[in-house]
Amino acid sequence: MRDTIYCVISVVTTCILGILAARYVTHLWILAFFESLQTHIGIACIVGALLALAVRRHRYAIAMLVVAIAITGHSIVLLQARAETPAPADAQPSYRLLSFNIDGDNFANSEKIADLVLNSKADVVEMFEAPPMLSQMTRLAAVYPYRIGCGVMEDNCDSLLMSKRPFLSQSIGSLSGLWRNRFILATIDIDGQKIAFASAHLSKPYFDDFHADELAALSDALNAVREPLLLAGDFNAAVVEPDMQAFLRRSNLAHVFPEPATWPIETGAFGIAIDHVFARPPLQLKSVRRIEDAMGSNHYGLITDFTIVR
Repeated sequence: MRDTIYCVISVVTTCILGILAARYVTHLWILAFFESLQTHIGIACIVGALLALAVRRHRYAIAMLVVAIAITGHSIVLLQARAETPAPADAQPSYRLLSFNIDGDNFANSEKIADLVLNSKADVVEMFEAPPMLSQMTRLAAVYPYRIGCGVMEDNCDSLLMSKRPFLSQSIGSLSGLWRNRFILATIDIDGQKIAFASAHLSKPYFDDFHADELAALSDALNAVREPLLLAGDFNAAVVEPDMQAFLRRSNLAHVFPEPATWPIETGAFGIAIDHVFARPPLQLKSVRRIEDAMGSNHYGLITDFTIVR
């Protein structure tokens, strides 16, 4: 009986470790979901290896444990690879961004979400899957009179960027043929400082190679920006994924560590960060905080405070 239990645990743990290890030898988009969960699954494999070792002290169980620790440890290294130390909380000047995938069918909470936006003190607001906000545009426009999306430059409300200040330049476009107009780029003068705000909503990484292709297109667009840059979006992937790591390097973008978990909301702080805020020097992030009430969405929103290092 002990041998049977040991065998079952070993086979399951080995198969899972094999899936996680595949990223080191090849690119398989169908495994992208597991790559985002590398830390979580790696910890589960450590537990599995320890259980196998408890059932039967054997060198194979020790080997599984070593591999599981290595894979988990590497995922933590990757989570920090493009992280930068946050600027001091009292650093000036200080600006605020609110970013939130509110869920395109979340009409019941549109008024509550609008209240959140109006009380957020954000300089710029970026929303994804934003059709519920169309009914709140009159209220929102009183505080954020400048926008892209929801009838301005784009008829639908899939992506929405709102600002208290006028745009110096603005554009909206597509990152691939899968979804239309999910990339917004706007330059805004805030107290004499030009800042580029980018908004991106990417496809899920386990649908062919669209995710990697969209990241490549996004990187090309961002590398043409000369102003200090802040990018927020629903990337549907954690930064541990290989294409995300390559994107951050190519685009010279940084993030906080640890990033707040934003999905799935049922797991709270134990979920994964698939909604991100990235900054390019001389912009520096001060804090990225999760909005604890998901307000009917399947994602948590983020409040980001940032500064400019002069």
